[in-house]
Amino acid sequence: MKPNYSLLAAAALIGVASMAFGHGDVTPQPLNTDALPDVGEEWLTENPYRAATAGDEVWAKAMEIGNSGFNQNCARCHGLGVVSGGLAPDLRFLEANDVGDEWYAERFQHGATQDGVTKMPAFGEVLGQKAAWAIRTYIETRPEDGALDEHTKRLLEIRDALAAGTGDDAAFATELTEIAGKVKTASGAPIADSAAREAAVFLKDGPAGVKKAADALTVGLSAAH
Repeated sequence: MKPNYSLLAAAALIGVASMAFGHGDVTPQPLNTDALPDVGEEWLTENPYRAATAGDEVWAKAMEIGNSGFNQNCARCHGLGVVSGGLAPDLRFLEANDVGDEWYAERFQHGATQDGVTKMPAFGEVLGQKAAWAIRTYIETRPEDGALDEHTKRLLEIRDALAAGTGDDAAFATELTEIAGKVKTASGAPIADSAAREAAVFLKDGPAGVKKAADALTVGLSAAH
């Protein structure tokens, strides 16, 4: 059963008080969000960049920008690929719904303190709302633990064929897209940003994307284990 993230997050924030390093050590790094649609000045309580709301193209761009933003500003505490090492809450389990969005928006804007010590800086004024929801989009698309396990053997076969220049790239792209559609997110979001999806996207670029697709599978499968 998926944990109640709101309760877990509150407990985790209390728990990190005894850690040697805190969120407060992070200096927010601004992002270029010009490619994303404006969302107004008043802070929203629901992610505007989900595919069902903004369309696939905006969703993909938001996820790309959010990936960069997370790695620059959040990964030190929340873990590479949003896989927490225990220092901070594992944000993959933050539900992709209005409850999760409200909790996220509050923490992103105002940060968190414990006994007068900053455990998470306030990112709102420095990064802004567009960056906030781009990072949220990336976070909620992370696959759940073991999501690629049943597909690993076939993905390695496709990776090897791509690296060797054998097989039908178009057929591989179709198959990778089908596999990607079966990968589940930890947040309950309908689309996972998996190695299979990334490889399929690269293959749409034709011969120029073949190596990138093979590399995406290598890196993604390594990270999953």
